[in-house]
Amino acid sequence: MLNVRWRSPLRFFLLFCLCCFLAISCSRSTPDLQAPQTNRDRIVLGTTATISTLDPADAYGIFSGALIYNLGDRLYTYKLGTNDLEPQLATALPKISQDGLTYTIPLRQGVVFHDGTPLNAEAMAFSLNRFIQNGGAPSFLLSDLVDSIKPTAESELTIKLKKPFTAFPALLAFSGACAVSPKSYDIKEGAFKPQEFVGTGPYKLVQYGTDQMRLDAFDQYWGNKPTNQGIDIQFFSSPANLYNAFRTGAIDVAYQNLALELIRNLQERAATAGWRVIEKAGSGIDLLSLNLKSPPLDQLKVRQAIAAVIDRPLLENRVFWGQIDPLYSLIPNTMNVQTPVFKDEYGDSNVAKAKELLTQAGYSQTNPLKLEFWYRSNLVNDQLAAITIKAIANKTTGGLIQFDLNSVESTTAYKNLDKGAYPIFLLDWSPDFFDPDNYIQPFMECARGAADTGCEDGSSFLWGSFYFSDRANQLIDQSRKEQDPAIRKQLFAKLQDLLAQDVPFIPLWQGKDYLFVQKWIQGASLEVTQKVPFWTLRKSS
Repeated sequence: MLNVRWRSPLRFFLLFCLCCFLAISCSRSTPDLQAPQTNRDRIVLGTTATISTLDPADAYGIFSGALIYNLGDRLYTYKLGTNDLEPQLATALPKISQDGLTYTIPLRQGVVFHDGTPLNAEAMAFSLNRFIQNGGAPSFLLSDLVDSIKPTAESELTIKLKKPFTAFPALLAFSGACAVSPKSYDIKEGAFKPQEFVGTGPYKLVQYGTDQMRLDAFDQYWGNKPTNQGIDIQFFSSPANLYNAFRTGAIDVAYQNLALELIRNLQERAATAGWRVIEKAGSGIDLLSLNLKSPPLDQLKVRQAIAAVIDRPLLENRVFWGQIDPLYSLIPNTMNVQTPVFKDEYGDSNVAKAKELLTQAGYSQTNPLKLEFWYRSNLVNDQLAAITIKAIANKTTGGLIQFDLNSVESTTAYKNLDKGAYPIFLLDWSPDFFDPDNYIQPFMECARGAADTGCEDGSSFLWGSFYFSDRANQLIDQSRKEQDPAIRKQLFAKLQDLLAQDVPFIPLWQGKDYLFVQKWIQGASLEVTQKVPFWTLRKSS
């Protein structure tokens, strides 16, 4: 049971939720909703997400990726309902040379782009080279790895890497690595078409707007045809407006970004209202980045003490109402290589261990540990979590750990992380591709540095942790070369052990994704990659 002192910092949030709920509904009653009689063969999807571009060479947002996933095809994708990679525009998994550098990929025939241009190896090479050379936000994903991309036959693509990378097929499933028509696009640095899309996917873009987008089923699609005639995407200015539109039946599907209280309300009312709530463990994680160059976080025992005092189940139940899963590694629970190293090593709210470590580090009730704790001011959930973590630490240790909370807007924070401005920062991460490498390498690898000076360039530098470990670099390099899944799993186990031992980051929770679907909609699913396949949605008669 939370002490009143713990609850008081959250009182403003509870009042906010109450006001929000009263503003959107003056009663608990729900109308007897029926499927709209107009546009019976089209699906209306509502969201509060925003996008700035649909150009796959420049799009790097979650919702833009979700749209491109439905508008375009990639060489590889994930079998629906699984995290199993399967060919899409390719006809088989790649043939890999013995040195791990050359990938030979056979391509599907009989595929056409939305503008009628046929797909062949030359068009696929154009698409991937454009992704690299136009220099958009996600271009580094391929440019850092790829040496050359060439058509070696009408239906054969050959890709040469600069260095071996076992997860490369998974990277090719990234939404932006899709085929685009050479007739409609150019290879030129900075040449993007944010309001257009001409690919090979099951839908074609027919209207782009800030308030609404319209996707029509592509009648020449090579694969399984959509079970609807199109998708109308409605953008809402607030979670309350999205909630109201779904509750009254004005939209068929609600996806991204409802507030915690609104999600819980829709969950509670689902049984009587008849709508469906699809819940799935997401691919995004939240964590603390610890600045190892900022005293006293340069002391291992201090970092370990902070790890020990964190109470993830309390955050799950009291702040997020079960809408997250506690996370004890940077690798999420949905991957079979994950080991809960922070649970094994530190547990949750292990006050005795935290006090012992701090005592050994020279701290006491008369000399408490005082640290700045930063979070992003534009994210309410981050503020709630930060307030709660501060309260937990102060209460359970009797003031031995005292966090001074500070906030900054996201854009400013990202610009200053690598400058060492923040001792502790609460951040989130959504992977670019679904492989454990993309949860380890972006955090633990350092391209240049030393044990005594920390990381001076590379991934941990960019995150503001400045963690450097020769051992971590060696294990990451080995894991990227290793083709045997069993050996690769062992390497990731060692990396996770090292993470818990050195504590440059503290994993907190893994998010959950939600899809709300009216009772007259069939075929809805939410994939582990945070994608919603539009082509399976249909209205019941």
